[in-house]
Amino acid sequence: MQKKRLVGIIVAAAVFLLIPLIAMQFTNEVKWNLFDFAVAAILLLALGFVGEYILRKVNNIKPRIALCVAVLVAFALIWAELAVGIFGTPFAGS
Repeated sequence: MQKKRLVGIIVAAAVFLLIPLIAMQFTNEVKWNLFDFAVAAILLLALGFVGEYILRKVNNIKPRIALCVAVLVAFALIWAELAVGIFGTPFAGS
């Protein structure tokens, strides 16, 4: 069962990475390079693996939901910072 979940996480990350790859073929608005894909892959895989870890280790539903929401919010904030620079760090995109 665990192996199927891990494979599912990897496949889901790959599918999400196909979206900008396909978009790059049809528009000049999406301009990702290899580094962008690598960072996105690391973030997506980390999100999946941390989520899986939380689901396996936390038994009570309320802390499980709270931790999953916290991880999703952190992921969204990091992604937004890297994409458009909402906090103005040196890592900001655009």
